[in-house]
Formats: sequence, structure tokens, C-alpha cells
Amino acid sequence: MFTKGKAPQSMDRKIIRSEDAPAPIGPYSQAVEAGGFVFCSGQIPLDPQTGKLIQGDTAAQTRRILENFEAVLNAAGTSLDRAVKLTVYLTDLGEFENLNKVLTERFPKEPPARAVVQVAALPKNASIEMDLIALKK
Repeated sequence: MFTKGKAPQSMDRKIIRSEDAPAPIGPYSQAVEAGGFVFCSGQIPLDPQTGKLIQGDTAAQTRRILENFEAVLNAAGTSLDRAVKLTVYLTDLGEFENLNKVLTERFPKEPPARAVVQVAALPKNASIEMDLIALKK
């Protein structure tokens, strides 16, 4: 709320970190908790131990990203089952069905809202990236 002569109150926010997920490859946090939500930064299919892209098809890469999200969300005290919004960036929309197969397995009932966008390129020449918003428990 704005009051004359006073600065607006800032929303409390908490930085979330997990050793079980890849370290950020730039100036960002793995996630930020605010307003009852956990906002997860974009994840590409990195192995959390090596920081390198995993090998495999889009299905394997999607599973790795979801595992990384789960680690970050667990550190925040919530889980992937509480996801409300997922955004997917693909360098090839021809992989849409492979993506859908894994997401249907992971979210068989009541999946989160979702957008899928084709992009020209992603960090480390990845072919897929996702970001996610989840409810705090």
C-alpha cells in the first residue's frame, strides 16, 4: 500500500538453494519464494553433479529437468505436485509429442497450466528449457 511520505512495503522473499540441483550458470537464483509461491528459474537438462548437459532424447532431458525442479522445490518445502504453471522452451517443436509423453506420465491428473514456445537457441546449446511456478505447502 502506498502512503504519502512512506516507501511501499516490499513483499517478503526468500532465496531457495538446493545442492541436489544444478548450480546457476548466471546471476540468478534457483528459485525465489514469495507470496505463497515458489518461482523456479529456467532449468536446462544439466546433471547436478557435473554441471554438464545430459545425453539423451527430449524425453530423458525433460525427466532430468523435472528431477532438478523437484530438488529445488523440496528445498523450498514443497513439491512438483504443487506446480501451477510450467513454461517450456523448445528449439524444435517437432519434439512436442515426446515432451507431452513425459509430462502426461508425471502429471496424469490435474497438470499445471502450461505454455510451449519454440526458440532459436538456449544456453549451452540445450534443446529444451523449462521454468515453473509452484504453490508453497
